[in-house]
Amino acid sequence: MNPIRIGGALAAVPLALAVLAGGAQATSHREAPFITTVPKVDATDFYLFRSYESGRSDYVTLIANYQPLQDAYGGPNYFSMDPNALYEIHIDNDGDAKEDLSFQFRFKNALAGNGAGVSLNIGGKSVGIPLIQAGAVSNVKDSNLQLGESYTLSVVRGDRRKGVVQAVTNAANGSTSFDKPVDNIGTKTIPNYAAYAAKHVYSANIPGCSQPARVFVGQRQDPFAVNLGTIFDLVNAPVSVITDPTLIGAVPNTIGDKNVTTLSLEVHKSCLKSGEQGDDVIGGWTTASLRQARLLDGKPASGHQTSEKTGGAWVQVSRLGMPLVNEVVIGLKDKDKFNASKPAADAQFADYVTNPTLPALLEIALGLPNIAPTNFPRNDLVTTFLTGIKGVNQPRTVTPSEMLRLNTAIAPVPFAQQNRLGVVGNLLAGGSDNAGFPNGRRPKDDVVDVALVAMMGGLCLANGNNDALGFGAACNPAAVPLGATAFKLHDAVDQAVVPLLAGFPYLNTPLAGSR
Repeated sequence: MNPIRIGGALAAVPLALAVLAGGAQATSHREAPFITTVPKVDATDFYLFRSYESGRSDYVTLIANYQPLQDAYGGPNYFSMDPNALYEIHIDNDGDAKEDLSFQFRFKNALAGNGAGVSLNIGGKSVGIPLIQAGAVSNVKDSNLQLGESYTLSVVRGDRRKGVVQAVTNAANGSTSFDKPVDNIGTKTIPNYAAYAAKHVYSANIPGCSQPARVFVGQRQDPFAVNLGTIFDLVNAPVSVITDPTLIGAVPNTIGDKNVTTLSLEVHKSCLKSGEQGDDVIGGWTTASLRQARLLDGKPASGHQTSEKTGGAWVQVSRLGMPLVNEVVIGLKDKDKFNASKPAADAQFADYVTNPTLPALLEIALGLPNIAPTNFPRNDLVTTFLTGIKGVNQPRTVTPSEMLRLNTAIAPVPFAQQNRLGVVGNLLAGGSDNAGFPNGRRPKDDVVDVALVAMMGGLCLANGNNDALGFGAACNPAAVPLGATAFKLHDAVDQAVVPLLAGFPYLNTPLAGSR
């Protein structure tokens, strides 16, 4: 599709903003130079929301996705998790930008027969098979699986490396090991994948929490929507489409045929607060870490599932809280640095938020001066990304830092009634749905469209002269050249139509390698 030129600076603004959408829409798929070399620890999306499944409204769901852009047919090894990595979901429940709770996932990949694998008698000799399955699969630890994946889950209170570590256990049998379903190889191998995967949803006991949690780890259909190639190609699409609010679903979802690996955890909201009188607002983010040293084994032993030996301290290589930040806010030279950093040190990145370069870059690239907001420092972005919005998801006391923030006192809204634009959409509609992005993030929330509004000053406009959202006196309608036009923009992909489940783990059954 070729761009269509339209007259006037204001008319061209939606095209400029759609360029921004390209970075945001991909969230954290391949967002920094180093992470592209280790895709097994590449965090793609993070969701944090009050559970809207019937009967589960007092629970909070945390979903961390890893390994982007999985093709369902990607055999014969598919997309097992890295046994030499540490995957974590962190919770800050007192606003100091430091983790108070960390949920740590470690994986183990083992061949059947204590490493011997599955063999067939070929001409009188026992020979190992090349596939990970030897027949149809339908059960946990199915005998036809040559490769079995399992994981442990621990909760750490306090510092992630120095705090108190306790094992999360299977509520049914007390085991500290949980099984992960094999990826969706295809309908002949796994005729009913939904039923097979459901057998891997566990009730779990978290030490120090009186209410049982639920946990699921496994492959899911990527819940995000984007016309990836077209948008990264300088928005090679008709402006007449991306500026028409009636065409929010006009562009095909390029990654609609991709899967991801999901780490899902549902925890009672009381278990995430810092005591009965603790703040209702919690912050969350995910990380992945690798050992500092890696030694490649030139002569790996038979039966082992890795050709490397690792050692040394854990080194954080992936970080994800709010979508968009490391893609289109943090400068390229600091993307790896951001992935290795902790929220408590985010003051070093403050200029990227208070004085963002992207709006100015769009002015230069498009030859359209004076379209960027002028309310410097951008306190509207500081509030949205670093502190939370007053009266919505800002903690009682807060250290500015990048993370998702969720007010656990705001009741969930049933899926059908959720406003896809979250708090922004609720504000525009005069509704009662403040349970969505940027107050946490639900799978239905169209974070791209919300981020467009925020980046180009729409929330500053909504703030008004009375400082309704607490952005500061400098954030007023006069500082937003776009005016009300910003609220009408979209990226031509409708997040709300991505297929999802009605309950935990919420993300849809993964696409099959063959149908």
